[in-house]
Amino acid sequence: MTVSNRIPEIPIIDVDTHYNEPHDLWTSRAPARLRDRAPRVRNVNGIDSWVVEDGSVLFPYCGVCVIRGDGSKMYGELSLRDFDEMHPGATDPRARLAWMDEHGIQAQVIYPNLIGFSIEAFLARITDSEMREFCIRAWNDYMGEVQAIGGGRLFPQALVPFWDPELAVREAIRAHEELGMTGLNVPSGSDAYGVPSLSHPSYDPLWEVAQDRGMSINFHIGGGGVNATPWDMVSESARAASLTTVSISSNVRCLTNLIFSGLLDRFPRLNFVSVESGVGWIPFILELCEYQFDENRVTGLELRPTEYFRRQIYASYWFEEDPTPAIEKLGADNVMFETDFPHPTCLYPGIHEHVEKSLAQVAPDTRRKILWENAARVYHVPLPG
Repeated sequence: MTVSNRIPEIPIIDVDTHYNEPHDLWTSRAPARLRDRAPRVRNVNGIDSWVVEDGSVLFPYCGVCVIRGDGSKMYGELSLRDFDEMHPGATDPRARLAWMDEHGIQAQVIYPNLIGFSIEAFLARITDSEMREFCIRAWNDYMGEVQAIGGGRLFPQALVPFWDPELAVREAIRAHEELGMTGLNVPSGSDAYGVPSLSHPSYDPLWEVAQDRGMSINFHIGGGGVNATPWDMVSESARAASLTTVSISSNVRCLTNLIFSGLLDRFPRLNFVSVESGVGWIPFILELCEYQFDENRVTGLELRPTEYFRRQIYASYWFEEDPTPAIEKLGADNVMFETDFPHPTCLYPGIHEHVEKSLAQVAPDTRRKILWENAARVYHVPLPG
């Protein structure tokens, strides 16, 4: 029997959205010695793009947004090419709050565009260690301002200089204590960039800081060091579809490594989130992990793969028409909801209609967990009385 699912009274927390960095985010904050080389926007081949240092392209778009200012959605490309054509809610926190009010969303967790999806270019094209660290700190400083404007509704996740665990610890502490940020956004494939894997003991002080402060560790797709370059495609739209589909492969690798690494035994109270990866594939991976656990007679771990997941790993759904089979296998305490606004795969328009349809078979207490209770716990989101 279908459960009634009229949900206007439920406060929705959207756990994966993105922010188009303003053109002057870095140039306006850079010291004089770095200003001329800091990330900035230039028109490259007809596209507003981020460049750095001597003009080397850092990211081919100045934002990743397919929602226009009039609310219409562009299809078939990764982003609009003109920054001014993009929805103001992609860049302006006050416009974002107005958009959230319009679409019935209480709070959002926010991730970057530039640094979030150009880690390889970031490391390859910014060789000056001072510039790298400045870029991270400036993004966090600005996002701290965004969070303050949000008034308990906008929750950017802090970046850290992951290539240097000692620097990462200092920035995590600063982001939490000075800026009030609730979690860290860490590329899961750090080992692909010539630094130790995230389970290496050199990172333990970072995980200890995060665990002690209740900061979640967020692994966003596309930041895992996995080559997701598509084959030659019949069209640009086919290329975009392929690229966005296979981008979850970084989190397949991440979740598997996380479970078998021993990291979860050392930090049993630390929450990890697989961001923008969907949930349907996770029961399959956990079943495979369970099989390999037994067949390989795994030693050295305190729990089984599914037990680790249920204790401290989370994921979110958005595009799935029926996430209930995955919810039943994973448990309602480990699933959250996202829109991915304003990206090409974002759940827009018809957000509430999709939620009501996709969770129609789910009991009210489970809906509450997925739509806000789990996220409120993981990201420390205050809710109105």
